[in-house]
Amino acid sequence: MRPRVLLSWSSGKDSAWALHVLRQRGEVDVVGLVTTFNEAFGRVAMHAVRAELVEAQAASAGLPLWKVMLPWPCSNDEYELRMRSFIASASADGVSAIAFGDLFLEDVRAYRERLLAGSGVAPLFPIWGTRADTPALARAMLGAGLGAVLTCIDPRHLPPTFAGRSYDESLLAEFPPSVDPCGENGEFHTFCFDGPMFSAPIGVRTGEVVSRDGFVFADLLPAVDVRS
Repeated sequence: MRPRVLLSWSSGKDSAWALHVLRQRGEVDVVGLVTTFNEAFGRVAMHAVRAELVEAQAASAGLPLWKVMLPWPCSNDEYELRMRSFIASASADGVSAIAFGDLFLEDVRAYRERLLAGSGVAPLFPIWGTRADTPALARAMLGAGLGAVLTCIDPRHLPPTFAGRSYDESLLAEFPPSVDPCGENGEFHTFCFDGPMFSAPIGVRTGEVVSRDGFVFADLLPAVDVRS
């Protein structure tokens, strides 16, 4: 029997691509998606995506969504307390690993490994590589039909007008040389609405764009079906 694995699901393109890669390799059984939500607002932490859109992603991926609710504000101590409780529950349910869509940041990987150390649940990094790999990775995603939209922009790296734009070849061509094509340094975050990991696209439309806490967010809403 293949190991039972959960996938850390941010709602963005990298976690979606990690699901695709894990399924292609066929070495593990991905049994669910794990997402941390701000319990005060019902949105994904940092990406600020509405819970109903993440639920739609999980349904299209054919996987249950395992929610971890976080208070607002949330200290790192409280975050780790809730995550360790969740990890213990997952382990008791037969989960042997949690996969992450991290690409090359060593400090992020080391933090994941420390959080899981001694829990009986191992970390997996199915799309891990180097900084030099991300231009080709971005184009491989797009070539496979992945569709995503930028939900959060760090204006220190990109103009606020990038919020709400589609993640596509024309966008990549406009990135300054200092911006990682996959946004691994936090330059931007995405919501993935289409790709080989889904049975059908998730319909979304861009709502209000706001600046908050030093970032620019594009609020995504479920697409309105105008057919009668």
